[in-house]
Amino acid sequence: MIFLTGNVSAQKQSKTDGVQIAFLSDVHLQDLFGKFSDSDYQGILNPKTGKYTLLRTMASQLHSTRIFNENYFAFIAALGDIAKRKIKYVALPGDYTDDGQPIHVRGLEEILNRYQKKYGIEFFITTGNHDPVGPFAQESGKEDFLGKDGKSQPVFSKGGMYLPNLATENPVVITTDIAKMGYLGITNGLQHFGFYPDKKYKFWATPFSTYTSQNYSYDKALQEAVLSKRVYDVAPGYEVPDVSYVVEPIEGLWLMAIDGNVYIPKKNAPADPKDPKNYPEASTGYNNVLSNKKHLIKWVEAISAQAKEQGKILIAFSHFPMIDFNDDASAEIKELLGPNKWQLNRVPVEEVAQVFADAGLKIHFGGHMHINDTGIRTTAKGNTLVNIQTPSLAAYIPAYKLLTIQKDNLVDIQTIIIDKVKGYDELFDLYKMEYQFLESQKSKDIWNKAILETKNYHDFTDFHLKELVRLRFLKDDWPEGFKDFIMNVSAKELLVFANIESDQDFNFILKNKSQFQKEWSEAEVKSEKIMNENKLKKKNFNWTGYDLLIDFNRFRSADELAFADVGIERAKQYKVISKLFLENTYKETPLQKQMRLFFIIFNKFMHEVPADHFMVDLKTGEINRKDR
Repeated sequence: MIFLTGNVSAQKQSKTDGVQIAFLSDVHLQDLFGKFSDSDYQGILNPKTGKYTLLRTMASQLHSTRIFNENYFAFIAALGDIAKRKIKYVALPGDYTDDGQPIHVRGLEEILNRYQKKYGIEFFITTGNHDPVGPFAQESGKEDFLGKDGKSQPVFSKGGMYLPNLATENPVVITTDIAKMGYLGITNGLQHFGFYPDKKYKFWATPFSTYTSQNYSYDKALQEAVLSKRVYDVAPGYEVPDVSYVVEPIEGLWLMAIDGNVYIPKKNAPADPKDPKNYPEASTGYNNVLSNKKHLIKWVEAISAQAKEQGKILIAFSHFPMIDFNDDASAEIKELLGPNKWQLNRVPVEEVAQVFADAGLKIHFGGHMHINDTGIRTTAKGNTLVNIQTPSLAAYIPAYKLLTIQKDNLVDIQTIIIDKVKGYDELFDLYKMEYQFLESQKSKDIWNKAILETKNYHDFTDFHLKELVRLRFLKDDWPEGFKDFIMNVSAKELLVFANIESDQDFNFILKNKSQFQKEWSEAEVKSEKIMNENKLKKKNFNWTGYDLLIDFNRFRSADELAFADVGIERAKQYKVISKLFLENTYKETPLQKQMRLFFIIFNKFMHEVPADHFMVDLKTGEINRKDR
């Protein structure tokens, strides 16, 4: 999250004019070239490079909402872009590793150290629900690494955790480097990136610090930075860490890294409060902060007040969103798909934005959802909070956010797309080996090998999204009647359906057109008129219902960045059809209702709040789009 306070004197404001901070969220780094400290296993030899590589299968990453392998190269490309722009401050709002495993934490540390030493970049990180996965270390592993002969390669931290099917999988590799680290391991491994004080910082503190910025010293901070002094009772008898901190890397600028993880013990949990089995994951975010981590709210309020009083610019970040990241379409999504779809449990309740806005926060950068989005809320007290969702480099569209502090309480927000990535196709020969094995096994629903023909990283992530829709979303998310209709309807037919006057189910009409010749002909005439009125060309209605579903997911993920792939003309067609469906007065069948809800959601995904390049006025909360 980011927060900026206003009412700073012109003299002190000028000290931070032009300062830039890049936000890279949900990097999900898996160290492709890491070495296990207690195993000779090196991965598989890549004939293209002659290097051993620890990668996951293409099948697994095309069923996941994030890419596992190519994002390694995208991360390097993003850091290279940051170095080229001479940006000196980079915030990582959580999920910077695969699952907080030692091998990947070491890999991240090595990369950040390299860019820190070579380019003078200072990194500041906070926790995500993947790092750590739980408050205390736990055994773990993955069964979907790519191994010899194209088979899956299980890698686990403890013997007996997994029994492979030797017909399709290689024997298990055992290494402690694939276990999931808790807070102690994560913060020790990455201590030089904000988790602990540094002599060069002008100020550093936690929610538990007993000193103030006026009597601050490095020695005091060092004494109070130990993890044992940064704990709280998440529930009676259950003490867990909170590694939130605020730091002043340059005079006049405070960065606040908020640890939004809340690990609430399970019912009937084991007696030992440090048993990792006690705690589920922390993916819910700020809803649980309101109930079980209230000290954070008081701390944010106190720091915001101090920053305002002392003329500091306060910028904070965290992993979790503070405003509905579905463009306020969560109610319709719940009605259409049910309460357990699309991670609706992660949507923050309205009270979250109200509480933090009234605590003094102006603008917030979150991650977690792998989407590009901007949301805004104003409380009854007149306080406005802007929530900016940072895209993931491991999903469509890969990008990071760049904040530039300007005069008069204005901040400039740019979305920097990382589309061309050196080495993104380095692993393609290994995937071909995997594909050949899957073919030999006559595996069901094999991934589309055309993804190996993509020409850049942008297209690769777009293809990943398409395969995700085909292999996972279609099966898991959509009602059968809706799916049957959308997969068989054409664009021209959909336009007719938006104008048809019939109480019959759309699917029934589609499959029995001859019975509805009169209604169909009348609707076609209306469709022609609407196309002419909106200056739409009939020849451009050449897409299918499946194309519509793909574009729906593009906008869901990338907001207005998706226009580059969808196109302005087709987006206009979608908006016209949406309007017609929402205005239709026919008697709703279940399918008609599903289509109406679908287009309400789609309209909100294509909403007009800027999410690419825009200015935020921190006094008023006003957002103004800027041209690229």
